[in-house]
Amino acid sequence: MGLAPVLVREIFRVLGEINAAGTTILLVEQNANLALHAAHRAHVLETGAIVKSGTGAELLGTPRSGRRTSGVSAP
Repeated sequence: MGLAPVLVREIFRVLGEINAAGTTILLVEQNANLALHAAHRAHVLETGAIVKSGTGAELLGTPRSGRRTSGVSAP
């Protein structure tokens, strides 16, 4: 069970504001689709190892990225 969708949207909105103000954010999120849409850079982890890296946009088009946990960072 996760957070209510309205709460998730609010959290990502606030994270976007923090990032826009110049703060780097390291985000580990199971919702890869949402995280990759917000990410400048992302790393896809599988059993603790990085298996793919790139921009959020690049990884959105990668098959199976959504099934893994993503460590996502924004400059």
